[in-house]
Amino acid sequence: MTGLKTVFDKCVSWLSLPFLIPLFALIGVLIKVTSKGPIFYMSPRVGQCGRIFYLYKFRTMYVGADKEIEGSITVKGDRRVTPIGKILRRFKIDELPSLINVLNGEMSLVGPRPDVPGYADMLDGMSRRILMLKPGITGPATLKYANEEELLAKEKDPKRYNDEVIFPDKVRINLEYMDHWSLLTDLKLIIRTIFRANY
Repeated sequence: MTGLKTVFDKCVSWLSLPFLIPLFALIGVLIKVTSKGPIFYMSPRVGQCGRIFYLYKFRTMYVGADKEIEGSITVKGDRRVTPIGKILRRFKIDELPSLINVLNGEMSLVGPRPDVPGYADMLDGMSRRILMLKPGITGPATLKYANEEELLAKEKDPKRYNDEVIFPDKVRINLEYMDHWSLLTDLKLIIRTIFRANY
């Protein structure tokens, strides 16, 4: 699984980046003219075997927003999200710079979304097998919870709902993906992501 998956990831990433450079440039300009701060946001995440790496994304929040009380949980209508950030997050375009992480060997195109430090500590028993996988830009759990911010916005305690309902379900889905992986599965998930199809 690992060797074939890695070759596939790097080939697709190298082939995609030249076509994405004009889009990256446009997004960079829009981010800079609509809010103060850097174009990219780098966040520490838990990777394969529990190693910490820095995830590349387009910045969608105001500078310093991640230090506020809301923390890593984002809901629809979050005041910390910039106007252009709302569009980027809606269409998941903010995730495209993560292709750099794929080329660095820190991520895969498909796999569990990388969590912030602390959430990996919630894994126990056989569920810790997920850490054997490289985290992914997309995946079955990502597609199922494509409207996660909307779901959380309906809850009185978004963090509790995420920790007790969404996170365990994502673990279950990702374990199932791990146990039944195939290159064809990855291709299908990538196509579903591009065309915004449900899982």
